[in-house]
Amino acid sequence: MTLKAYKLLFTLFFSISLYAQNPVNGVVVFSETQKPVADVQIYDKASGEKAVTDAKGYFSFQTSKKGLTLVFFSYEYETKEITISTSEAENLRIELQDLTTKLSEVEITARKERVFEMQRLNDVEETAIYAGKKTEVVLVDQSMANLASNNARQIFSQVAGLNIYQNDDAGLQLNVGGRGLDPNRTANFNTRQNGYDISADVLGYPESYYTPASEGLSEIQVIRGAASLQYGTQFGGLINFKMKAPNPNKPIEVITRNTVGSFGLYTNFTSLSGTSDKWSYYSYFNYKKGDGFRPNSEFESKNVFAQIGYQFNKKTSLTGDVSYLHYLAQQGGGLTDDMFEDDPLQSNRERNWFKVNWLLYNLKFAHEFTENTNFTFNFFGLQASRKALGFRTNRVNQADPGGVRDLIVGDFNNFGFESRLLSKYEVFDKDATFLIGTKFYKANNFQEQGPGSDGVGPDFKFASNDFPYYKNQSRFDLPNLNVSVFGENIFYVTDKFSVTPGFRFEYIKTQSDGYYKNFNLDSAGNVIFEETIEEDQNFERAFVLLGLGLSYKANANLEFYGNISQNYRSVTFSDINVTNPAFTINPDISDESGFTADMGMRGTYGSFLSYDLGAFGLFYKDRIGFVQTVLPDGKIVAERGNIGDAVMYGVESLFDFNLKSIIGLNNDFKLNYFINSSFIASEYTHSEQAGIVGNKVEFVPDLNFKTGLRGGYKNVLGSIQYTYLGSQFTDATNSVTPSLSGVIGEIPAYDVLDISLSYSYKRFKLETGLNNVLDNSYFTRRATGYPGPGIIPSAPRNWYATLEIKI
Repeated sequence: MTLKAYKLLFTLFFSISLYAQNPVNGVVVFSETQKPVADVQIYDKASGEKAVTDAKGYFSFQTSKKGLTLVFFSYEYETKEITISTSEAENLRIELQDLTTKLSEVEITARKERVFEMQRLNDVEETAIYAGKKTEVVLVDQSMANLASNNARQIFSQVAGLNIYQNDDAGLQLNVGGRGLDPNRTANFNTRQNGYDISADVLGYPESYYTPASEGLSEIQVIRGAASLQYGTQFGGLINFKMKAPNPNKPIEVITRNTVGSFGLYTNFTSLSGTSDKWSYYSYFNYKKGDGFRPNSEFESKNVFAQIGYQFNKKTSLTGDVSYLHYLAQQGGGLTDDMFEDDPLQSNRERNWFKVNWLLYNLKFAHEFTENTNFTFNFFGLQASRKALGFRTNRVNQADPGGVRDLIVGDFNNFGFESRLLSKYEVFDKDATFLIGTKFYKANNFQEQGPGSDGVGPDFKFASNDFPYYKNQSRFDLPNLNVSVFGENIFYVTDKFSVTPGFRFEYIKTQSDGYYKNFNLDSAGNVIFEETIEEDQNFERAFVLLGLGLSYKANANLEFYGNISQNYRSVTFSDINVTNPAFTINPDISDESGFTADMGMRGTYGSFLSYDLGAFGLFYKDRIGFVQTVLPDGKIVAERGNIGDAVMYGVESLFDFNLKSIIGLNNDFKLNYFINSSFIASEYTHSEQAGIVGNKVEFVPDLNFKTGLRGGYKNVLGSIQYTYLGSQFTDATNSVTPSLSGVIGEIPAYDVLDISLSYSYKRFKLETGLNNVLDNSYFTRRATGYPGPGIIPSAPRNWYATLEIKI
């Protein structure tokens, strides 16, 4: 986007005529504890203006009316209504009473359900700024998705433009991309839980092997556009999993959910939650096991989360989180295109295994210096490992002959802290909000590749003594250091128009210290050449990223927004140090850079419609990807390296219609229909590689379409969802003809239909559903390594049933 275009946008926003406005603001607290209450909905009957309290219980809006009748509504407290004049409307303190009135079962259900499943973040939330950004909040506890298996296709159904790998019937890993970003392990997003990092290494290996249990989430926040300024340098933005909060009204609450399903699926989710005086806690245990929908695909997973908090006083709190995940999965391997056409559910790998141990911890200190100044400090860390074992070859249709297996072990040990200070102030009699933050991150990672045992089971010990001349041997220490300073400031030019500039300074130091070995063997297996190559690399860089966000709120129900932000992505050590038979690495591979831009309009139309319509552009320099390369001996291989400059641009939209209000149904009914669509074009604009300029960019389906109907009568709810994605390429040469390994080639268009039902009765809830109702055979992924290489099929028709009991 050009400077001229920004001036035009600024002028457009600024030139709209304004009306005299009166400020309305205050804080909402619980009467018994005086603690702030978040997510309280405020509605002014006189003007129709709306607002929602943030995490500190604060709300604000503007009105041109002189008299106000404010209604304060929460799902857990008594509704309150007050009538005041605008002269009394600043610095209000509203106390809500406990919901002690005995309600009918239908009334309780109605209070807990929101009209629209998708929400958006306020301009300011605790110590974060979201003004002018594209924000989407998935209300997980309102979702009709299959939460027991973390079905991302259903959970993220109303987030526009996402491209999701669908090859795991247990939801052990999350694979989310979009706008031309590779979905593999969500590596192009900054993934967080309760605001702190959860990936293996934010810079050196930003892949997420851990995904929290969806049944323990209250919401998922997706922030795109200028998110890089507060949350890192990546192109995708932020995905933040927000855990459920402790029950504020009971010392102990127990929820247990048991699920059974196709292919031997069984899961258990049990949570404990409560509040006593100044202490609060929330914890869960999640167990999963199953046989998988293909042979050689069994799995078992155990996940524990525990949070404990202490509220020193109204202004100061301390919270500690611990997460642990252990899972072991057998991997059926990848398929060639011919194998997929012959039988998409076949497997010729029975000795391939994958194991993950993931321990996360975080300590958060929050303090309110004044009503307008907040501070948060997070100290977080990770101790984890992932181990991949199996027989790999670039001819995936070759039967496993037995013998030595390839073993890759990665250990991740990192820690860091992030501090943020947010202050609201006035400049030239106009409101403003300032945020300054810093992040320190240090990682000491280790990776080793070598011979595994010649057995069948999950033996993750190196067998170097048995196979001393195994060709893929390497060992590296991979320390990283990252120091950053970031800041943003909301300037409210008028009561409706705001400008939010921001910056992020990054210092990155990545190191690689180790060796790899080369062996040449004759036909009899004798060593005819042997060498050990030592490597000691030290790469430092420092740079500043800039961004700008614009927002014009015509009224409480309509906002125009726009933003632009620079981006940067480091080369990962898996790009450089892992030997893979399915492809080679260009030795000159280097970091990526570029910028993203968004502009659009969003809001609601009464209680009938919620919408977000926007356009975006993503501009890449030195994009990393695959090309087909001819070696001197005439052999054609896939090579991973910097392809060139690229651009992706398109239109994304979400329309959610409240048919209950449109048709005029009574409160016993609930009925919504949504349409989520994304139309994207892409092109390589510059490349040193022959035959690349003008090609489409990988992982960009022209059409990404999801639509669904959800609703019900009283305590019976149901939903039906249809998903369609157009075809997409997996390499920059736009190869349609697949490679022998199945890694390169087109991913054909596919569609999926899902249905689900639920019934609630007092403390019980029954959920069931049928996924892939039409039993389509399709795939969304050509894996370059584990769990492949090759085509990884998606699940056929399958069912599930869940029983929830709340005590």
